[in-house]
Amino acid sequence: MDVTWSDEDIAFRDEVRAFLDAELTPELRSAGRLRTSVYTDHEASMQWQEVLHRRGWAAPAWPVEHGGCDWTLTQHYIFSRESVLAGAPALSPMGIRMVAHAIVAFGTPEQKAFFLPGILTGDVFFCQGYSEPESGSDLASLSMAAVDDGDDLVCTGSKIWTTHATEANWMFCLVRTSRTGKKQEGITFLLIDMTSPGIEVQPLVMASGEKVQAQVFFDGVRVPKKNVLGSIDDGWTVAKYLLVFERGGGAAAPALQVMVENLAEHAATVTGPSGAPMVDEPAFAAKLADDRARAKVLEILEYRALADMNAGRNAGAISSMLKILSTELSQHITELGVEAAGPRGRVYQPHATKPGGPIEDYTPPADGHVSGADWQAVAPLLYLNDRAGSIYAGSNEIQRNILAKAALGLPQF
Repeated sequence: MDVTWSDEDIAFRDEVRAFLDAELTPELRSAGRLRTSVYTDHEASMQWQEVLHRRGWAAPAWPVEHGGCDWTLTQHYIFSRESVLAGAPALSPMGIRMVAHAIVAFGTPEQKAFFLPGILTGDVFFCQGYSEPESGSDLASLSMAAVDDGDDLVCTGSKIWTTHATEANWMFCLVRTSRTGKKQEGITFLLIDMTSPGIEVQPLVMASGEKVQAQVFFDGVRVPKKNVLGSIDDGWTVAKYLLVFERGGGAAAPALQVMVENLAEHAATVTGPSGAPMVDEPAFAAKLADDRARAKVLEILEYRALADMNAGRNAGAISSMLKILSTELSQHITELGVEAAGPRGRVYQPHATKPGGPIEDYTPPADGHVSGADWQAVAPLLYLNDRAGSIYAGSNEIQRNILAKAALGLPQF
């Protein structure tokens, strides 16, 4: 595997760097630096999407005819890596990185013509309706009913852990249209207008105090059958296709490497138990070195996946491996962040951060005082949010099950 960039790749990297240097304002960089979850401040995220759209880079992985870029796989990786290194805000993945690909693959011409341009501009903003109170990692057990009624499907039930439901005007949703056969059968993939009568959104307060997610209730919501993606009762096929994009498609290693190096820089500014800088405390330094090594291994694995795809080979179950390694490493880094932040990291002060969602019932100090540095305010919130990393997009236990079957030929349980 050759991990060196070609002259063309280096020229492209320099072009991306020049663009980021010119377009990333201090406010946008601050939104990326002070984020407290995997989701950037919504307003900053949409501002950055507008900038990217003007350049034609909002959805580089889409087919060119729908607004994507004619880039090589290596260029896609370089763009993702450089964006992270520059501190660019993250875009919400629900539309651009996820459902758009399913619409391209399974949508009707009318669906493509309506949804894809709107997703690019941000006028169409999606949330994901998968999990239910009694159906999480075992997604095929979902029960939200959609009853056939002429030209409509009438939906009743609820979805939970719905990220950005309060901001979204559309939801891509899995519903139960039949209860015969295997549980994976009888599921339909719907595109639901969130302004439809009968929809109620109840925000959920996370441990961090943020309202990024919600529970969404459907009471006899009528959805036109023209909003079915794929075929009725065959939504599982669409959902499996979409999962490939949910679990992969980006460069995780650069973000984690930035997190580790930022942590080392921050830990040099605080005093450890022995009186030396925290970064020089032997136990802490050993854990930091371990995280640096793990981030490097992850980078090599991402290059390996990239090389396989460039050679036309199927990367196989490596997306599951990368999901496990990246989320568990992120969790460990955020644990070290809390350790380095020390007592000042125990102070709840979200006003010093850029939360991923609104925080209510919190009154910041009148003078805006922050106990410690801003990173010490970010550390505990990022830690709390990162606990979900090993659960979303298919829990890491399920990913290990996939690897056991794909790599070792073991039965799944």
